[in-house]
Formats: sequence, structure tokens, C-alpha cells
Amino acid sequence: MVLEGSSEALCPPPSLELRPSCNKSQPSPPLGSSSQPHDGVFPEDKEPVKYGELIVLGHNGSLANGDKGRRRSRLALYKRPKANGVKPDVIHNVSTPLVSKALSNKSQHSISYTLSRSHSVIVEYTHDTNTDMFQIGRSTESMIDFVVTDTAGGSSGQGAGSAGEGGGGGQSAQSTISRYACRIMCERSAPYTARIYAAGFDSSKNIFLGERAAKWRTSDGLMDGLTTNGVLVMHPAGEFVSEPAPGVWREISVCGNVFALRETRSAQQRGKLVENESNTLQDGSLIDLCGATLLWRTPAGLRHTPTLKQLESLRQELNAARPQCPVGFNTLAFPSLAQREIVDKKQPWVYVNCGHVHGYHNWGYRKEKCAAGPGGTAPASTGERECPMCRRVGPYVPLWLGCEGGLYLDAGPPTQAFCPCGHVCSEKTVVGWSQIPLPHGTHAFHAACPFCGTWLTGEQGHIKLIFQGPVD
Repeated sequence: MVLEGSSEALCPPPSLELRPSCNKSQPSPPLGSSSQPHDGVFPEDKEPVKYGELIVLGHNGSLANGDKGRRRSRLALYKRPKANGVKPDVIHNVSTPLVSKALSNKSQHSISYTLSRSHSVIVEYTHDTNTDMFQIGRSTESMIDFVVTDTAGGSSGQGAGSAGEGGGGGQSAQSTISRYACRIMCERSAPYTARIYAAGFDSSKNIFLGERAAKWRTSDGLMDGLTTNGVLVMHPAGEFVSEPAPGVWREISVCGNVFALRETRSAQQRGKLVENESNTLQDGSLIDLCGATLLWRTPAGLRHTPTLKQLESLRQELNAARPQCPVGFNTLAFPSLAQREIVDKKQPWVYVNCGHVHGYHNWGYRKEKCAAGPGGTAPASTGERECPMCRRVGPYVPLWLGCEGGLYLDAGPPTQAFCPCGHVCSEKTVVGWSQIPLPHGTHAFHAACPFCGTWLTGEQGHIKLIFQGPVD
């Protein structure tokens, strides 16, 4: 390796929990086999150790075009047969023109910080037998364990998501998600702590922070930095399943340190260091990649959520009660969990401003209270409906059961619906998610339905469903 200047042992920062001194006498072994980079993600063991699961918000159980391989709406992280983690080892000061030559060792992980056109700092990483590394990003290259693309959603209609497969529809033309967005390091021994770091290693096992990227020397003389659009994390303020309450959104650095948010998403000036918080993931931690938001669930937390079989039982219980349309008196029925985005003729609909559940009808449109248009045309319809039970005016939408059990906070009865999308789940789940502001754009935050990504409306963002029982 051609290097300019002196090298020194890299004393590990506390956030990485490494040894106080680095042993440079032992060479760094190759990090696993490139032909099987994901053997720890989909294990063949009967009872593998599960670190946790990542769930992409805005996809109600699967991507629009189906889950395939590493591109899916939910991924479980398991203990790998062989550790592939890395940790900082040696720091070098080099001339910027010589960086590419210094990084020519394909078996060596490293992070390059370009300080100027003439000066760069390279931090070499060595193999860590105590951790497993999982990488997340938009790239479909083999080193990415979880391929994530932009999730559609927002203020207009139901966000079904655009992270599909093939056909050119799977990725946004101008995606804001980094190809190598972040990496999660999991300890291979109990309690299997998982920590998140901004940026992932590319096919050359390098991370490059260019001259315009936010980076700095730390107080102990080491280096750290932020990615262009940043990796934001919010840990729940309490226990996610018992007392759900939102925490504070923070930004995670390349070395795993925690900072207050920048003024805008890609500003070069970093926020203030938050010393009393860590990059350790806990049940209910949210990870925002500027285009998609991921939820981290621990095995303990997932035990409180309903399985697909339990969700199907809840659906059958709802239908067994034979809810009826209070106007047409026809029996309503929630469609199969596998039937999504296709409205069934028996499907229940709701007036989201009052919660009265009806069957579908094509009357009750509210007319604009304005003068007739040019040429004496009649006033146009607003698209909102007037509930025949209470006369309240508002959106009228079909009801859909939330199919992604990992987004539930409990396995309670599905008595509530998010407004205005109509996704149905338990009361605890709607109350919890309606309090969480999710990032949108460069500096906006909105509460949204976790099943479709639609921004919540109304005073509470959810409504209690009022069903009419059978008249017989």
C-alpha cells in the first residue's frame, strides 16, 4: 500500500466498544465468501439466533410487485455461520491523488475522508470476530443485504409504495436513498446488541466521504462524518409495546455517534453532539433513509404482535359478527388478507369523520357551496360524502385490515381505522402511530399510516369504527 505520511494506531471510540489498543501484528483475514454474502440473513439452521427484523413502512405486508430475494418489505437478521463484522484499526494521512492507489487492497475495509484536494485521511478496518455486519441501501450489488427503494406516500391518497420488482417501476428516477445507506453491526453473543452506523461499504469495501461531505476531526484526533442526506434514527421514549411514545429524531454519523438534526437534511454543518444517547437499536427504533423509513423490531417485541394466522382469525371473527350496512341492510365482509387494492363488493366502507361503517353506495356526494360555473353549469362535486346516519361530511373510503403484523403494538381486536386511508388495526396501534412524526422531504415531519404511508388527518388521525349488527 502506498501511503504518504505517518500512520498511528486508531484508538476505538466508545460508540464502537472496541479494545483500548489495536493489535496490528495479526493480518486482517478476508471477510467471508463473495458467493454467499447473505448466508446469515436466510439461515438453514432449525433454531437460528435472530437479532431482529427490519420492516419498511408503507408496505402492507409485501411490496407492490411481491417480495423477492433481498428486495422485500421485511427482513429478519440472523446470526451468520461466520462473523463478517469489522472494526477500526489504523489511521493514515495520505495525499488525495494517492487515495485510489492506497485503497487498492480489495480485502481491506476502509473509510476515506477527503479533507482537501491535497490531503485525505484513510481509516483501515480489520475483521471483528465478535460481530455480524448487515448493509442496507438502494444498490442491488451483492454486498447489500437489504435492498430498499423509495416508498410512495404522503398527502395524496393511499401510498402503495414504489419499491417493486423489475419493469423499471421499482426505483424512483431521482431516488434520495443512498446506494450504500447504512450498516447494522450485531454482537454475536447475548444480549445480541445491534448498533447502526451511517454509510455502507461498496463493492471495493470502501466508504468515501468527498470534499463536500460533512466531516470533522474528533476531540481525540480521529475522524467522523455524515452522509449526504443523512441517516436519522428515533428511539421510542418508553417501551414500544407497553407505553408507546415518540422520542426525538437524531442523526447517526459514520462512526455511530449521535447528533441533533441539521438545519436541512443535506446541510454541511452538523448538529450538536448528543452525548447521553447511543446508536444502539431497541424495539421500536425507527431508521429514516430519506425516502424510506424502517422499523426495528426485536424478537421480544415481536412476541406481542399478531401473526398472519392470528390476523386471519381476527378477520374471520369480524365477518362472523355479520356487520350490516345500516342503509342497504346487506351483510358486509372484510376480504381475504391476500386480496389487496381490489375492492370487493361486500367490503365495508367508512365515513372517516364519524366512523359509521356502510356498504358501498354511489350517492351522498356533497356539492360545492359556490355559484355556478361559466355557462351556467352546475356546481361540481367535492368528492366528499354526507353520512346518512349523522349527516357529517367527509371522505368515504373502503376499509382494509392491516396485514403487516410487525407494525402492530399488540394483538388487540381491530376496532379502529387510520384517517383518511381506512387501514384497520387495534386501538393501541392507531394511538401509538398517530403520535409519531415521520420525516418527509428535507425538513418536514408528518404522522402517517404505517401500512400505506398516507399522512394522517383529523384531530386524532384515527377513528373508532361503528358497525351495525344484523337486524335478525
